[in-house]
Amino acid sequence: MAKNGTRYICSACGAVSLKYQGRCFECQGWGTLVETHDLPDTPASRKQRPGRVLAPVQNLDDVLPDGFHRTMTGIGELDRVLGGGLMEASVILVGGEPGIGKSTLMIQLAPRLEGRKVLYVAGEESPNQIRERARRLGIRAPNLRLVSEVSLERILDSIADEEPFLVIVDSIQTVHSSEYQSSAGTITQIRECASTLIRAAKEQNFILAVIGHITKEGALAGPKALEHMVDTVLQFEGEGYQRYRIVRSVKNRFGPTNEIGVFRMEETGLEEVSNPSEFFISDRTTDVPGTAVLAGIEGSRALLVEVQALVSRTGYSMPQRISTGFDLKRIAIILAVLEKRLQYQTAGQDVFVKIAGGLKLIEPAADLAVAAAIASGLRNLPCSPTAACCGEIGLSGELRAISDGERRIREAVHLGFKSIVMPAANTKELKPSVKKLPIRINGCRTLLEALDAMGL
Repeated sequence: MAKNGTRYICSACGAVSLKYQGRCFECQGWGTLVETHDLPDTPASRKQRPGRVLAPVQNLDDVLPDGFHRTMTGIGELDRVLGGGLMEASVILVGGEPGIGKSTLMIQLAPRLEGRKVLYVAGEESPNQIRERARRLGIRAPNLRLVSEVSLERILDSIADEEPFLVIVDSIQTVHSSEYQSSAGTITQIRECASTLIRAAKEQNFILAVIGHITKEGALAGPKALEHMVDTVLQFEGEGYQRYRIVRSVKNRFGPTNEIGVFRMEETGLEEVSNPSEFFISDRTTDVPGTAVLAGIEGSRALLVEVQALVSRTGYSMPQRISTGFDLKRIAIILAVLEKRLQYQTAGQDVFVKIAGGLKLIEPAADLAVAAAIASGLRNLPCSPTAACCGEIGLSGELRAISDGERRIREAVHLGFKSIVMPAANTKELKPSVKKLPIRINGCRTLLEALDAMGL
C-alpha cells in the first residue's frame, strides 16, 4: 500500500534527508531542516504516459539572431547592471536587506515603461499601501496594475487575464500553491511556485521580476536551486540606514556578472549616481595614516575606492582581525606576507580593515591597496595623497599581473591623481595614448617596491 513520505529539506542549501537531525549534513547549518510530506502515490494519481511525441529539435544556425530583444528601463544604472536593459521573457531575482529599496526600485520601473502594462503582485502589502508609497514618491503610472494575492493559481489567472509586459512578485516567500501541503515560505513552496511562474513567463513571453528575502548571513533565502532557475540575480549591498545603495548582478545570462549600479536614496526614491568614484573617495582624509586608494574594476566599470586600516596595540591575548567589505582570510595572508617578507611586526596588533562606501571588494587587484593601508597604519605614516594603486600580491611578496590596467589608469587621471602604482607586467604593453596621459605610471615587481613608490 502506498503511503505518505516524509522528508526533511534544508532551508539553506536544499539538501534532502530522510530523517530529522539537528544539523544539515551538507552545509552544516543548525536547525535548518524543514519537514515536508509527499503526496500518496496511488493508481488514481498516476498518469499514463501519452503516445510518443518528439520535441522539435533545431540546429544552432537555424535560430534567428533577432528572436529576442531588450527594452531599456530608462534607469541608466539599472540598465548597466542588467547588461543593457530588460530581456524579453527573462526572469530576474532581486534580493536585499528589508527596507533597502527593492520594492521602491520595482515601482519606479512602471512609469518608465510607458505604454506597457505592468502587473504588481503584492503578497506583503495591500494596494492602498502601495498607492500611498507611490504618492509619497511622486510616481504616477496609469500602466501599473495592482493585485493583492498569494495564491499561485489565482496569480496565474490574473496574469493570463491581464497579459502584462512585466510581472513583479513581491515576494516569492509569500506565494503558495494548494497542490502542496506545506505552508508558504517553505522550501517546497518556494521552489515549485517559482518554477511554475518561470515556466509561465517563458510560455507567455512576459518579463518576471521576483523579490526575495535574504537570510541573516546575507544570502538569498530559499533553496539554492532558485538562483539557478532564474536568468538574472540582482543583490542590494550596503545597509538600509545608509544613503547610498549598491546593486550588483551576481548572475546574468544576458550580460556581465559582478556589474554594479550605484543609487542614492532620496525622498523621491532611488536616484542614479553618475560618477560613483567621486562618491567612494569624496570624504577621504589625505593626511591620516592608514588609508590608500584602489583603482579597481567592478564589472565593466573602473572605480576608485578608499581602503581604510586601523592598526593598534591589542589589549587581549589574541589580536583581533576584523574586516568590513573584504575577505578576512585574504587579510590574514597579506599580514603574513608583510611580516615574513618585509619584516613588519603585526603580532600583538589589532587590525581593522574597512572599504569605504559599503562596497564589497572581490577582485585580487585589491590586495595592494589593503597592504598599503595596513603598512601605513603600522608605520604611522600617510600614503602619498595623489597616488592610486592596484595589484595582486603573491605569497613570495611579488606583484602579479591584473586585468584592465588601462581603464584603471584612465579613471585615476579623470579624478586628478598624479601617479598610479601597479604590477610591472601591466606596464609593458600599454598603448602610446595611455603613456602620454598626465600621470606617472610606476611598474613594480615586488610589494616592497610598491610601498616605496607610495611613500611608505
